[in-house]
Amino acid sequence: MSEQVLPGNISDQLAIIKRGAIEIHSEHELIERLKLSRPLRVKLGVDPTAPDIHLGHTVVLQKLRQFQDLGHQAILIIGDFTALIGDPTGREKTRPQLTREEIENNAKTYLNQVSKILEIGRLEITYNSQWLEKLAMQDIIKLAAQVTVARFIERDDFNKRLKNQISISLHEFLYPLLQGYDSVAVRSDIELGGTDQTFNLLVGRDLQRAANMPPQVVLTTPLLVGLDGTKKMSKSSGNHVGVSEPAFEMFGKLMSLPDKLMESYFLLMTALSEKDIKDTLLLHPKDAKIKLAKEIVTKYHDKDAADESAARFDAIFSKKEVPDEVAELKLDNSLIKNCKIYLPKLISFSGAVKSNNEARRMITQGGVTIDGQKLTNPDEEITVKSGQILKVGKKNKFYRIELAL
Repeated sequence: MSEQVLPGNISDQLAIIKRGAIEIHSEHELIERLKLSRPLRVKLGVDPTAPDIHLGHTVVLQKLRQFQDLGHQAILIIGDFTALIGDPTGREKTRPQLTREEIENNAKTYLNQVSKILEIGRLEITYNSQWLEKLAMQDIIKLAAQVTVARFIERDDFNKRLKNQISISLHEFLYPLLQGYDSVAVRSDIELGGTDQTFNLLVGRDLQRAANMPPQVVLTTPLLVGLDGTKKMSKSSGNHVGVSEPAFEMFGKLMSLPDKLMESYFLLMTALSEKDIKDTLLLHPKDAKIKLAKEIVTKYHDKDAADESAARFDAIFSKKEVPDEVAELKLDNSLIKNCKIYLPKLISFSGAVKSNNEARRMITQGGVTIDGQKLTNPDEEITVKSGQILKVGKKNKFYRIELAL
């Protein structure tokens, strides 16, 4: 990459870099790097352990995009080798190991999805198998000599597993070493990661020192709390919003966000200034949430899709007096096939009625709607989608359908 004139002074860059950041190890070192007046090499490693990414993944991806916009060289490392081990961070047990084929397929979808955030044409994309597969046993022993067993055991996740007599496989100790070696291989100036990655990122600093390199600056970003308002966003918890979900499904999920999370979502998910965020949060919570949902849907789809989703949501929910908070109705493969389900079975499963017969009566009496459309055929097999709102009975019991396939 050719030398660039970086926009703004160091103070301006710092203000952008520090927005939404939790820790910088260290800010003094970051300032010294910025004084070099050259594009810094900013590293983010991702293991393709699943085919889809959600908004939780985008927090650190958007931070990487900010570095791109400041003229720095963003480096995305696809951890096709480290994914074979599995990151033990935050795990209560050993991760199941993936096959090469699974990792390769996941990596393809990752790149398609990160292109919604990063400028691919200016992104250095590399795979850590390119250097990790070439390490000889003596190289690995040399790496292992840089970190003590005591330091590993001090990690919260390993410590908890030991106390609870949950086994730790030896290969899990190798993961931070190999991730740290990535920093040596690409000569990173800065590495980004969530707060749960702090230990791994700091190992990268140690290994760079051992290789006679200036240690990278480590910048951590917060873990996005999911739609349930308590747990970290994850697909396994069912509290996620996927970046590739249809616009209306994304909009509907965001409208179910607990009010207490709106400020953090505005800060981490939008480009609004802090003043605009404060002004928006003074609005009625529902109006603020609509603005938030439109901002996010526009980012991952477009403005027309956001406007159409808002209008559809208003038509279905506001004018039909649907409550702001709606119970989630999870449907999995044991209940549906090819996204279809027998209507009385759906009503019965919701818990709104006690039996299929009662569900059939409710349907024939016109007491069932999905997205405001009345369903009156008790023998109908319907197609369901995540985000649809099911209303049952005269007392108006509402459920938001979520497919957990």
